[in-house]
Amino acid sequence: MFLTLLSASPIIALAWAVALIVSLTVHEFSHALVGKWRGDTTAEDMGRLTLNPLAHLDIFGTLMLLVVGFGWAKPVPFDPRRLANPLFDGAVIAMAGPFANMVMAVLAGVAFRELGKAGMLATTSALPAFLIFVVLVNMLLLFFNLIPVPPLDGSKVLDAGLEQAGAYKARVLLEQYGPRILLVLVVLSLVSPLNVFVVVQAPATFACDQLSGVSCLGLLGTYIGL
Repeated sequence: MFLTLLSASPIIALAWAVALIVSLTVHEFSHALVGKWRGDTTAEDMGRLTLNPLAHLDIFGTLMLLVVGFGWAKPVPFDPRRLANPLFDGAVIAMAGPFANMVMAVLAGVAFRELGKAGMLATTSALPAFLIFVVLVNMLLLFFNLIPVPPLDGSKVLDAGLEQAGAYKARVLLEQYGPRILLVLVVLSLVSPLNVFVVVQAPATFACDQLSGVSCLGLLGTYIGL
């Protein structure tokens, strides 16, 4: 996506890159922060309790984002042995990232609406596009990470539920095959016309439209066409 945007409008490409880096950084920082709140300083000891993007961005994952539009940041670790209730606290730590993304999306949506009402969003500037990117990127991160497949955040919640239900075999299978399933889905989405992540894109786009009060894709299309 970045390369496509770069050829159409370098300033919009920069807005997308900044929105993505900030969103990923806040997502990972939130994991580290809540981990510390729950009694585990593993992430802090590794220098991850920071809003410095360099501590969270993975070089190869970032390059993948720029080239093919799909990538990742460095996962924030936690040590279940340091948690009072490993399954529950682990789920809380996992959900901290998506929750932070939701907060960022809401704040950016409110800012877009209020600045628009005040007449401060000139279509000749990149600010409207940047705010829409912040909303859209964060909603995409939110819904993607809610997928209950390892190593995504939603798997920690499912793992806790399976533990409570005594489904130990299902937990083992999920941990063993989950990452492979996710990889297959990602490859399919990249090399085939099959949109396997419509369950992420559709609600994220809808939420962006509702939070901003405009058609997010329509507005971005207008900017790219400038």
